[in-house]
Amino acid sequence: MKVYLEVGSKKTFASAVDWPGWSRGGKTEDEALDNLLAYDERYAAAIGIPDNKLGPRARAQIEVVERLTGNATTDFGAPGVVPDLDREPISGERLEELITLLEACWATFDTAAATARGHELGPSGPRGGGRALDKMVDHVIDAQAGYLGAIGGKGRAGMPWAQTKREFRAALAQRAQGELPDVGPRGGKRWPAPYAIRRSAWHALD
Repeated sequence: MKVYLEVGSKKTFASAVDWPGWSRGGKTEDEALDNLLAYDERYAAAIGIPDNKLGPRARAQIEVVERLTGNATTDFGAPGVVPDLDREPISGERLEELITLLEACWATFDTAAATARGHELGPSGPRGGGRALDKMVDHVIDAQAGYLGAIGGKGRAGMPWAQTKREFRAALAQRAQGELPDVGPRGGKRWPAPYAIRRSAWHALD
């Protein structure tokens, strides 16, 4: 099982290379890896596959293929550094596989939000965060518009969710094919398509 680590001063994230959205954090590298492995059944359920299809998942079978220096986003509690492996060329077939996994994560988020509607959610705890349901949904949608802009698409806050997802899919293909350049008009480095998928899938599930 290939994993990359993003190591900040306060927090570390471990992410499964082949499975976008399967990323978990911890105070140390060991804790992040333990949390990643403990999340396997929930992740498999979220993307709709039997957990045995995720492959070997023992600590002894983990291969750390890249170690990144984290940043303020890492320490805040979100993966925020693009691994070099996501900047490598990607085939159209693999891109479609990743998009299919991303759409499964989106569908899980949509189902969870719909199921929670009409129920009182606790304001505290590891996933309460003090936000009401509508605030959480709006947060994910607005963040997704930001992710669209990060790959060179035209995202904006308040864009309908269905439109955001549709335009994100289209921009992913353009980005992977080089139609959206690596550097934006103001000189900032854009996200490669695999990382944009990885970040979006993680955020929807988290």
